[in-house]
Amino acid sequence: MSADVREWLRRCGADTVRHPGGTLYAHLCRVEERLAKLGHGDDVQAAGLTHAAYSTDGFDLALIFWQERERLRDLVGAEAEELVYLYGACDRDSSWERLAETKRVTDRFTGDVRELTVEQMTPFADLSIVNELDVFDQNPAILERNRAYFSKIFTAWESVASPPVVAEAQRVLSN
Repeated sequence: MSADVREWLRRCGADTVRHPGGTLYAHLCRVEERLAKLGHGDDVQAAGLTHAAYSTDGFDLALIFWQERERLRDLVGAEAEELVYLYGACDRDSSWERLAETKRVTDRFTGDVRELTVEQMTPFADLSIVNELDVFDQNPAILERNRAYFSKIFTAWESVASPPVVAEAQRVLSN
């Protein structure tokens, strides 16, 4: 499936979009690979590979409109697409700070507030963290400008993130 998804991303132009570390395509591939190394299965890896498909609160370029969710669902499966939607729709300002406590995500597309299930919480937190870690690796100045904020957020998320991702975040933030 990964080869088909990578081809789809190239057809959508992800390999032509600038992003820290080169292109959006390269970033998406690194996120997928890092999630695999940190122990996540195929669905979370597929979500990592396509996490910016609908745009994100931190990267406002959509490869596909969020209203066309069935197209991505057909490509990566329902579980992966649901995680991509949650990640892309998340209004970070109103969701991230208290996420571990409330388990709630405000949808920046619709304004709805959703409570994540236990099964959704760790993949969502891990994808969010791994995405940022890749950006930091590619552009350390971003980490330096935002270290206090992300240290606070990632520490607050330790109870909901997976132990390997927590350890990876601690390693990157301590450098």
